[in-house]
Amino acid sequence: MALFTGAFFVAQVSLIIVAKPFYAIFCTSCVPHHENPRIIVGKVVENFYAILRDFTELYKNIGEIRRNNMSSNIEIRRICAWCKQEFIAHKTTTTCCSHRCANLLYKQKKREASIRANNQVVEKAIKEKPIAKIRDKPILTITEAATYIGVTRPTLYGYLKRGELKATRLGYKFLLKKEDIDNLFNKSIEFKIPVRDKPSINDFYTTAEVKEKYGVKDSWIFHIAKEHNIPRTFHRAKTYWSKKHIDDYFAKKAPDPEIKEWYSTQDMQEKFGMTLTAIYSFVSKNAIPKKKVGIMVYYSKKHVDIAKGLIAPEEPKYYTIAEAMERFNLTRDQLYHYVKYHNIPRVKVGKYTKILRAELDKFFEPPKIE
Repeated sequence: MALFTGAFFVAQVSLIIVAKPFYAIFCTSCVPHHENPRIIVGKVVENFYAILRDFTELYKNIGEIRRNNMSSNIEIRRICAWCKQEFIAHKTTTTCCSHRCANLLYKQKKREASIRANNQVVEKAIKEKPIAKIRDKPILTITEAATYIGVTRPTLYGYLKRGELKATRLGYKFLLKKEDIDNLFNKSIEFKIPVRDKPSINDFYTTAEVKEKYGVKDSWIFHIAKEHNIPRTFHRAKTYWSKKHIDDYFAKKAPDPEIKEWYSTQDMQEKFGMTLTAIYSFVSKNAIPKKKVGIMVYYSKKHVDIAKGLIAPEEPKYYTIAEAMERFNLTRDQLYHYVKYHNIPRVKVGKYTKILRAELDKFFEPPKIE
């Protein structure tokens, strides 16, 4: 049957492609020469449209044959996913018995997806508000108790240490009664703001003394005083500056005493062939330590040479775990806690962990009140 159908359409295509054009040309060429040219053109156009109609009909027939050949002849017994009725499917992917059931099933899936998305939003909101989870719990952990009060864990440990709250230890956990926390807030006391007496300032510099000692200008003194809130007073048309605050400010700006060699700007111009603009950009970009002597500015020779690649930079110094434990009298767990919690840089050398010496020393140095 398929062979016969194919042969039939080959004949039709041959007839349209070959016979029709020759027939049209023959008809137009056999017209007498004295006939009107418009009539000749009309006949040619009519024959052309006849050929187009034949091609259209042929295209429709080919499409019908393709559909007949591609339609499945298999029959599969299925249960409709929506109405649960048995039906005969002709494709393995068919799940519903009708277009109506397919639409209803699609809408149900969309509703379920919308409900799931809404539930996820609600669960996320609950997680972001953990107080809802612990509102009805009579016993709380340290973290839950801190959340319930609205403080941090270290603050809650402070309450426990001072005896303001009581906890029971079970295994490795400390548990608190929520009733004890509520009772803590039932004891009202008079609130007083502690007043700290500020130390009086008795030692002062005049503006001229600051200029002479540190080699700065009047405008610079007033600028740093405004920026760093340096106390000052006026007496007999003179400005007096707190000696302690002035000395502390310039002590912070003092160069590292370990730096012994310096370049002046003239030295850098001669050695590296740089302009003043290039020098200022270079030292700013590479954070080169500097010092000012009068109107002259000097830059650390060692740091400039390292930035220029003339000498190799020094390797950073590290503590081993054993050295750090002995140096600061810590257990291994305490040391790892501080290093991890405060992001102190460390490196792995083989199977050993080393901690950056400068950062660890800075972390454990005693606090200062300025």
